[in-house]
Amino acid sequence: MQQPLHRQLVLAIAAALPLLAAAQETAPIDKVVITGSNIRTTQKEGASAVQVIGAKEIAASGKASIADVIRSIAANSGNSYNEQYTGSFSAGTAGLSLRGIGQKNTLILVNGKRVSPYATAQDLQEVFVDLNSLPMAAVQRIEVLKDGASSVYGSDAVAGVVNIILYKEFSGVDVTGQYGGSTEGTGQREKSAALQTGFGTLDGDGYSVVFSVDAQQRDTLNQTDVAWMRGSDFRGNPSGTLAWTPTNYINGNPTQLLGGVQGPLQLQPYGAITPGKSGQVLAFNPAEYRTLIPGIKRLHAALRGTVKLNDHHEAYADLLYGHSRADQTFGAPLTVGSGLRAWNNAKQQLDNIPVVLPVGHPNNPGTTPLPINATLFDLGARMKQDKVDFFRVLAGAKGSVAGWDYDASIGQSGSKLEETVQNFVNRYEFEKVLADGSYNFVDQAGNSEAVRNRLRLSTLRPAEAKLTTVDFSATRELLQLPAGPLGFAAGAQWRREEMDSQTSTAVLSGTELRPAINIINGTRKVAALFAEFNVPVVKDLSLNLAGRADHYDDFGSAFSPKASVRWQAAQWLLLRGTASRGFRAPSLPEITNSTSVSYGNVIDPRDPIAPTQARGVTNLTIANPDLKPERSTNLNFGIVLAPSSRTSVGVDYYHIRTKGVIDTESADNIIANEASAPHKVVRDAQGRILTLYRQYANQGDRVVSGLDLDLRHTLPLAAWGKLTFNGQLSRVLKFEAPLAVGEPLTDGAGNNWFGSIPTWRGVTGATWDVGAFTNTLIWNYVDGYDQTTRPGERVKPVGTLDATVAWKATPAATVSFIVQNLTDKRPSWDSSTTFFDFTQADPRGRTAAVKVNYRF
Repeated sequence: MQQPLHRQLVLAIAAALPLLAAAQETAPIDKVVITGSNIRTTQKEGASAVQVIGAKEIAASGKASIADVIRSIAANSGNSYNEQYTGSFSAGTAGLSLRGIGQKNTLILVNGKRVSPYATAQDLQEVFVDLNSLPMAAVQRIEVLKDGASSVYGSDAVAGVVNIILYKEFSGVDVTGQYGGSTEGTGQREKSAALQTGFGTLDGDGYSVVFSVDAQQRDTLNQTDVAWMRGSDFRGNPSGTLAWTPTNYINGNPTQLLGGVQGPLQLQPYGAITPGKSGQVLAFNPAEYRTLIPGIKRLHAALRGTVKLNDHHEAYADLLYGHSRADQTFGAPLTVGSGLRAWNNAKQQLDNIPVVLPVGHPNNPGTTPLPINATLFDLGARMKQDKVDFFRVLAGAKGSVAGWDYDASIGQSGSKLEETVQNFVNRYEFEKVLADGSYNFVDQAGNSEAVRNRLRLSTLRPAEAKLTTVDFSATRELLQLPAGPLGFAAGAQWRREEMDSQTSTAVLSGTELRPAINIINGTRKVAALFAEFNVPVVKDLSLNLAGRADHYDDFGSAFSPKASVRWQAAQWLLLRGTASRGFRAPSLPEITNSTSVSYGNVIDPRDPIAPTQARGVTNLTIANPDLKPERSTNLNFGIVLAPSSRTSVGVDYYHIRTKGVIDTESADNIIANEASAPHKVVRDAQGRILTLYRQYANQGDRVVSGLDLDLRHTLPLAAWGKLTFNGQLSRVLKFEAPLAVGEPLTDGAGNNWFGSIPTWRGVTGATWDVGAFTNTLIWNYVDGYDQTTRPGERVKPVGTLDATVAWKATPAATVSFIVQNLTDKRPSWDSSTTFFDFTQADPRGRTAAVKVNYRF
């Protein structure tokens, strides 16, 4: 497929060159390109809804990272994750899921160009850009396009586009330092610093150089640091239990104790942990081994240089670099017993490791072998450290020739991960000590350090993603129509995507017990041609037509058309609408050579011990080379009212229908249909589920619709300064998908069938500029939602207040006082998770910080 891909790119560029040569040169027009189109325009509001977050608004928010700024917008409905998601293959990262349909459907750009996704996939299939790898100090503004733009940018823009725009010119030196922390528990401390500098102007000096660097460090927040979660006792909440973990028992029965109280083990009523049960169990508090938010260290740098070659052409280059490290307690020491596995690479499956004390073992006083479950507390908690290096190098030229404005660039970007885990367990040494009796499960304090070191295992898991891009676009006014100029843009893109996510040698050799695997090894090439027309139909009414043809060398081709209408019905009234078709290509982990082993919880009605309680199981997931792309239809309609220059009200409706959504069959459906597909379920000798076998497939349709409300008003107060109000409110009307293949659509809006999707989400802010002070108060609201597994139970809504007071102490110095979650609101209890849904809430409680900025 190599030759056709290159041929398409060459033909596209060759087709544009005669047009460039034949056209007459025209004077440049002072217009701008807005995210979602390649055609320059003077219109402030286009046919598509675009939310612009400027540098002043970013500063007023008090947020310390790009991820925190973007993830706080109302259109971030659900199913997006930040570093609270510690159990995935992407600890320490943050993504964005516009409309709640997955991070893989939201495209992240920097200066209008693509950057590499994270080194491996989150939740096995989510290929996404890590917002925590991108620089904060260099950001001039962020533009969020809230409708699908596959016709302009490609397949991963189904839900929308976020374009992070960095400074092209900057004069002077700007230094910022910030220090603060959480008031919850022992107090999680956070500090950051940033430097922004630049020199030269294109108009005055013929060149411009901008450089920025920022660093951030934050302590680990463990569950024991948060007062209401410290004891893992949630019996005061709906469906809450004593969330302790039973261990150290024999014959698969938690009430048949192996030994007695030792280390962190305590005797607890079995019924407090598992309602309906009787007797006592040995159990431990998992809060002692759970990290809620990893400790992080991050460093970002951005360098951009632009040279004016002459009055019509300029060359540019930029370099982005990010280094991040996340440290966390991965989990409690390993529990061995029923369901203990190791990977068999030759068979590409998991081997069961029996945990049975032989006759004569010091902990087996009987005359028959004794099956046990026990936690190896003396080996210490399992730890994880993720180090990520991100870069993008891009060079290009832009300008005007023969009446055409062009932009051509070539770039490469990458993300490299090194994940180190400690205090895991060596399978072969464990089998030896199990057989020879040299490890004491009952009195672990008596074990020698030599035996412990034999069992301990530390491993390194590498992963890397690369993206190579070539972009060319050209635009001009083709002719003058009665209502205005006919705008035209065309171009071509080529990119190569690579992902090589491996596992450790200890896993491949079968040495690591209870391994987590996310092996992805794939490469694809994508070529695209696109064109766009902006047609003025009559005065104040314009039509935009765009189309894009993409060719993927692993599944084929797709065409994405789009039509947009913009009608300035009156000076105070704008009507707009778009209709488009798009697609999402199967991600590399979904379609290429990939195998994943992960762990989750299921409720199994046929479980012989706890048929109503969640049980941990192993998921083995494989790719599907026969996948088809997801096909989407997007409709958007909007109205913008501007009764005065100080007031605007925007209301936009969106509707996204996706056919052939790619996912694995749900665990509930696999269990329900076990009789017809028994090969998908593996049970132990007691009849308890050990493993579910899953494969990606085109599952069915998904329909998502909703409303966005945008309000802005400025109120002059004469001698008392100026008051600015702004608010964004999103209402999810529909989030429908089938619960299983072939079943009718079920609505997930306002519940958690498909991840928690609150019906309402809003952000409302008021900024009062008076004298040397800028005071901002922001209200963040997340609506409640119903529990689908427990009818009648509802997660409560929550609203938090953020406040920032910025004092311009001198013309050069500004001191800011920042409080997030001013009233110290607790996350809403969600019994379907461990304690709350981290896609919607934050456990840190109130945080306070002081920021000092000096510009010279």
